[in-house]
Amino acid sequence: MTVVLSGTSLTLEEVVRVAREGEPVELVSKALERMREARAVVERAVERGDAVYGVTTGVASRKRVRVGPEDVADFNRRLLGSHRVGQGPDAPEDVVRAAMLRMANGFASGTTGVRPELAERLVGALNEGAAPRVRLLGSIGQSDLAANADLAYGLFEGFPLAAGEALWLVNNNAFSTGFAALAVGDTRRLLDALQVAGALDVEAFLGNVAHLHPEIARTRLSAGLKAAHERLVELLEGSSLWDEGAARNLQDPLTFRGLAQVLAALHDALDHVERQLAIELNAASSNPLVVLSEQRLVSVSNLDPVGLVASLDYLRIVLATALTSANERLMKLLQRPATGLPDGLAAEDGLSEDGLAELGNAGHALTVEARLLAQPVSFELASTTQAEGIEDRMTMAPLAARRLAEMVALGERIVAMELVVAAQAVELREGHRLGRGTQRAFDRVRELVPFTAAGATLPPDLEPVRDLVRSGLT
Repeated sequence: MTVVLSGTSLTLEEVVRVAREGEPVELVSKALERMREARAVVERAVERGDAVYGVTTGVASRKRVRVGPEDVADFNRRLLGSHRVGQGPDAPEDVVRAAMLRMANGFASGTTGVRPELAERLVGALNEGAAPRVRLLGSIGQSDLAANADLAYGLFEGFPLAAGEALWLVNNNAFSTGFAALAVGDTRRLLDALQVAGALDVEAFLGNVAHLHPEIARTRLSAGLKAAHERLVELLEGSSLWDEGAARNLQDPLTFRGLAQVLAALHDALDHVERQLAIELNAASSNPLVVLSEQRLVSVSNLDPVGLVASLDYLRIVLATALTSANERLMKLLQRPATGLPDGLAAEDGLSEDGLAELGNAGHALTVEARLLAQPVSFELASTTQAEGIEDRMTMAPLAARRLAEMVALGERIVAMELVVAAQAVELREGHRLGRGTQRAFDRVRELVPFTAAGATLPPDLEPVRDLVRSGLT
């Protein structure tokens, strides 16, 4: 299936397919027409000698300096070069490709003044599987100047740019928006893994399923709670936990009893950030803006993605709660007083072996790192010394997206350990019948990691289980 760019309808799912699966891309003919019309507006402004930021003038504090037609090529070259201040390691290829797609879609909207050839060059590079080197650090999120300059250099070096095109290449949020799209998509997948692992935890704990009574979701008007509740009930369908007298405790610890409520918050946070992301994927985020209906260019601040960045902050905070709860359930399952099972889930009582106890330390280590990534960044302050104090705001959009991606990667490993611990506890509870969904999850874990018997040790590498989490558990 081909992803067709119109400038107004790009979706998160399409970003993932193009960035990671190499799905082909094309531009609709109307988009090419809009770009030609927008370029004509720019060229008329240049011919009239209008003062247009970054087109016939310099940028930032040099905005009062005029750029004549004879200076355009040199100005474009210097503008790209001066913004190539990225630092640190290279961004992942899928992130670069997501940025390329978002940039092409922005050009397709006809709200910038670039020629169609620039959008076609981006699309051609995507279809050829290209991903130029883009450094990960150095953007404050009020346009991804540093990252976009690397991207433009890699794709347009030697390509003659017309007036204003260098600015439009760097002055947008394609990098952070593409990065966010991939991270949010990964969070949605992690959410289901958290639901599956949480349900298996309840089985392993012989939990009280009264916390999944249908009245709970009915009397708390939350779309997220309804979704989480339904998924957990589906996973546990057929479990002996539903049998009369199956529960060990009248009331379980909150991380078990409140499983649906914590996951509900993550559902709701994801729904919110996906709405913000849908806006940003198709928003006009460049400056200046071409207003075709008025045949003019206006200076704007659509390059401020604060709605998306604040929602990413919110999502990381809620995800931190979900991962903290997952780790706490893992710890509970390793403790004899909480489960009634051998300490550390050793194969039998009285052994001097650790069993799986040391996974508790690893779980703590990863959870601490994940929690530290939840600190919000969207309210950070910029120095007003830049551009005579005009550039006095920043969102740190790339950092917000990168922290989410890093947090999800840690979360996948936490869930992998959670699954291994829960599977061990399930096997120690002889005669317990799993639900249909939890049985599938248990079987898939056991294909990768066997029961840790007496005298055996856990495989040192749980990456295969993490890969299972990434690919989908049921």
